[in-house]
Amino acid sequence: QGRLVESGGGLVQPGGSLRLSCATSGFTFSNYQMSWYRQFPGKERELVASISSNGGSTNYLDSVKGRFTISRDNAKNTVYLQMNSLRPEDAATYYCNARYKYNTNIAYWGQGTQVTVSS
Repeated sequence: QGRLVESGGGLVQPGGSLRLSCATSGFTFSNYQMSWYRQFPGKERELVASISSNGGSTNYLDSVKGRFTISRDNAKNTVYLQMNSLRPEDAATYYCNARYKYNTNIAYWGQGTQVTVSS
């Protein structure tokens, strides 16, 4: 069973930066597409960024393009989300997701990490 543990959330002022990490175990990391989602209170989760299993392809939500960068280290079984120029509207709970590239019905979620953007 896959395990994903997010870290790096916290309180940051508008314009500031945070780096989220998602450490994984229990599955072959290099066979999984990795994504970051976020969820606002009372809303469904939305896809923020995703990266292919080999790191060669990335996709971003339009509102974070140019500000957020997703990356992965297959040697450390970890995916990252570098968030720069944070805005109050980025405040949410951020979740890490792993999806098996050969069967997208196989997926794992982390427990989430809270990001607060406030002065």
